Amino acid sequence: MPSRTHARRLGTLAALSGLGVIALATAASAHVTVNPKTAEQGSYAKVSFRVPNEEDNADTTKLVVNFPVDHPLASVSVRPVPGWTAKVVKSTLPKPIKTEGGELTKAVTQITWSGGKIEPGQFQEFDVSLGPLPTDTDTMMFKADQTYSDGQVVKWEQDPGDGTSEPEHPAPTLKLTPKGATDTATAGLTAQSKPAAKAEASSDDGTARTLGGVGIGVGVIGIAVGGYGLARARSRA
Repeated sequence: MPSRTHARRLGTLAALSGLGVIALATAASAHVTVNPKTAEQGSYAKVSFRVPNEEDNADTTKLVVNFPVDHPLASVSVRPVPGWTAKVVKSTLPKPIKTEGGELTKAVTQITWSGGKIEPGQFQEFDVSLGPLPTDTDTMMFKADQTYSDGQVVKWEQDPGDGTSEPEHPAPTLKLTPKGATDTATAGLTAQSKPAAKAEASSDDGTARTLGGVGIGVGVIGIAVGGYGLARARSRA
């Protein structure tokens, strides 16, 4: 009895620990984020601002995303979201930026989505096409404000840093990689995957042969046992 009680306690503790891990993972992922999280410097990209509802008794009714003025973007356009209205604000830059198309004096500094709602347990994505992405930085941070139907405003504006110790309200951050880095990494992974695939195929083939041999052996034993049983039944008769 004591051993059974101890086992039950251990099982309960394990279950509670598992639930705690799940809860922590859910809380950690329930941030306003930009997806994908990386893009190539100098390129045009389509990103989605993913907004989950973290409240149990209130809807998300507005999202404000602020664009960095130190790295302004010449082209920004939004994809319509049913039920939501997007307001794009352009502002005069403190210092004009030279681009391939000429001098940039104004740029998008803020986008506000409103009019819709994200209910508890749901999320919404707001798509934006933007570019060309800057080539003199490896990070773009988009500070965001999330407004709930009860009046609460959550400011996602903290610098996430290197990701080792994430703050409570990290700002959506887009990592920028050098031009061609993604292709090089992909090519390397592809080259490495070929011998691995061969090894895996060889391993699978060897496993199949082993299982086949075991199956044959079991079949032989089964036949022998069946024959022995039949012989004994006949002798008794």
